[in-house]
Formats: sequence, structure tokens, C-alpha cells
Amino acid sequence: MGERGINNHSEVNEFILVGFQVRPELQILLFFIFLLTYSMVLLGNIGMIVLILTASRLNTPMYFFLGNLSFIDLSYSSAVTPKAIANFLSDSKTISFAGCVAQLFFFALFIVAEGLLLAAMAYDRFIAICSPLLYSAQMSRRLCIQLVAGCYFCGCITSILQVSITFTMSFCASHVIDLFYCDTHPIQKISCSNVFINKVVSYSLSVIIILPTIIVIIVSYIYILSTILKIHSIEGQMKAFSTCGSHLMVVSLLYGTVSFMYLTPASSPELVKVASLCYTIVTPMLNPLIYSLRNKDVKEALKSMLWGEKSFL
Repeated sequence: MGERGINNHSEVNEFILVGFQVRPELQILLFFIFLLTYSMVLLGNIGMIVLILTASRLNTPMYFFLGNLSFIDLSYSSAVTPKAIANFLSDSKTISFAGCVAQLFFFALFIVAEGLLLAAMAYDRFIAICSPLLYSAQMSRRLCIQLVAGCYFCGCITSILQVSITFTMSFCASHVIDLFYCDTHPIQKISCSNVFINKVVSYSLSVIIILPTIIVIIVSYIYILSTILKIHSIEGQMKAFSTCGSHLMVVSLLYGTVSFMYLTPASSPELVKVASLCYTIVTPMLNPLIYSLRNKDVKEALKSMLWGEKSFL
């Protein structure tokens, strides 16, 4: 059985990504929608990274985390979206075996890193609001770097485990993945191996990553809410709420769709594709808008940068 599995595995040279099964004229429309959305992902996240690196007023732990969030959004969207865009204009809609492995590896790495980073950002807001006098001492540059490095390290370990168990399966007949990118669940569906252990490991990894980070976020915001309600000034309360509002919106967008994908029973393929679309391209597009439109410091830094360029010209 092991020898047969190895032979079958070695014969797989490519997979077919089904994507969205619509009429040919709608494929063209989807191509332009994806292209426009991905362009906004690039513009928004690269712009946010450049702004944070160049604006001295944004040299704080909160914006250090936000810069990394933009980098992660840009990275996992770029692991998936360009191939999806190209396949809208392709008849074959294929992806090589190596390309599929790389796509799953980088997507899993950055999506896990983002979940952990959002928990770190919740902890940062907890310290900033509940212990403002100790904020500079507790959220040191060294600690921030360690937290972010830990997010990437955990993402990398999880990704290696996920890719290893996924691509040691056998693929006997169908190589058609019913999604617009390579992901664990649709790949398991086309395997002729016994995928029980794979499913248990995949589900366990999802639970280990998602539930603790959600608990950290919920506990942090319980303390934050309690502290905010003790503030006598309405202006002070509104300022504190605005600081946390953007983060909560981003958390809701990501965790809502990811939990639906990986912690709930199998849904219809079309629902899965819509949920996947939300966190692979829509969320990375919205995150810079959420933080820039709701954040006074970001808006002021952007104005300063644009006025500086205008006066130079």
C-alpha cells in the first residue's frame, strides 16, 4: 500500500483549480473585479507600510504591529490571488504540483501569523488602556519584535506540518480542486488515501491556533471595556473606543470567515468559496481602509506626507 501511494503521488504533476463555475462572459467580469480588488490590496497595504516606516509619529508599538499586519495581508493575498486572476483567462486552469505546495505553504504561514498577530495587538491595546503609565516600559521594542517573530515562527511550524500531511496523500483519479486556490480541505476530498488522520491533525491545528487567540482577544477586551467604562470623560471614552474599534472590526472579519471555514462542518462548495474570497482578498483590501479612515494619527501622517510632496513639487 505504501509503495502504491508513493507511485501515485509521484505521478501527480499538476492540479486543476475549478474556481467559480460561471458563464464565460462572467469569467471576464470576475477577472476585472479580482484585478481591481487585488490592485487595491497592493496599493493600500504597501502604502500603509511606507507610511508607517516614514512617519515619525507612527513610531510606536501599535503601528509596528499594524505595519506587520499590512505585510502579512499583502503576502497571503499575493500567494493566492495572482494565480486566481490568471486562471480566469485560462482554459486549463492548472497549477503545478510544486506551485500548489508553495501556495498552501505560504498561505498557511501568513494566515496563522495574522491570527496570532491580532492577539498580540489586542494585548498591546490592553496594556495601553488599562496600564497607560507602564505602557512604554512593558511594550518595549524588544518585546514587540519577539511577539512578531513568534507569530511568524508559529505560522511557519504550522504550515510545515499542514503541508507535510497534505502532500503525502495519494491522488489516484481526480486532480480537480473545487476552489480557486490550493487548500487542505478540498485537496483531502480528491485523495484516495485514508484521510481520517489528516482531518484530525488539520482540525486540531485549527483549534490550537484559533481558540487560544480568540480567548486572548476576548479577555483583553473585557478588561479594556471595564477600564473604559470607568473613564468619566465622554471624550476620553470615545477616544479609547476609536482606538480599539478598528482592531475589533479586523478581528471580526478574519475570525468570522476563518472559523466558518475550518471549525464548522462541511458546507456547500459555493459557500466555502465565498468565505474563502472574504479572507483571501476582501479582508486584506479592507484592513488598510479601516485603519486609515478610523485612525486620526494615520490620517494626519498621510496629510503630512502628501503636503510635503506637494510643497516639494
